[in-house]
Amino acid sequence: QVQLVESGGGLVQAGDSLRLSCAASVRTSSTYVMGWFRQAPGKEREFVATINWSGSITRYADSVKGRFTISRDNAKNTLYLQMNSLKPEDTAVYYCAADYRSYTSASYSAYNYWGQGTQVTVSS
Repeated sequence: QVQLVESGGGLVQAGDSLRLSCAASVRTSSTYVMGWFRQAPGKEREFVATINWSGSITRYADSVKGRFTISRDNAKNTLYLQMNSLKPEDTAVYYCAADYRSYTSASYSAYNYWGQGTQVTVSS
C-alpha cells in the first residue's frame, strides 16, 4: 500500500552537508507518520528522526540533534532529511519509513513500510 524511494545519498567529506529525500506513493486521502533510520556495517539499525503528519512534532536521536533537520512536503508526498556538519560516524545506509498512524515513534518496529535505503559515506 505504501512505496518509499530514498535518494540523495553519496560520498562527502566531513563537515559537508547533504539532503536526503524520500518519495512516497501512498493511499489517497491518508495521513501517515514518517521517519528516518540508519544502519552502519556491523551495527544495529538505529533511529535518526521522525515527524508527524502536520510537521508540528519532530524527534531526533541525541547523536544528530542540532545537526540534522527532518521535514516533509505533503503536497509532494516527500520526506526530507537535511544533514549538516556531517561526521565519519554518520556513515550508514539511511532508510525512510512510514506508517498509517498519527504519532511518532523511535522504534523501527512501529513502521510497516520501508524504502530500499540510500548510502551515505562521510570521509575524514
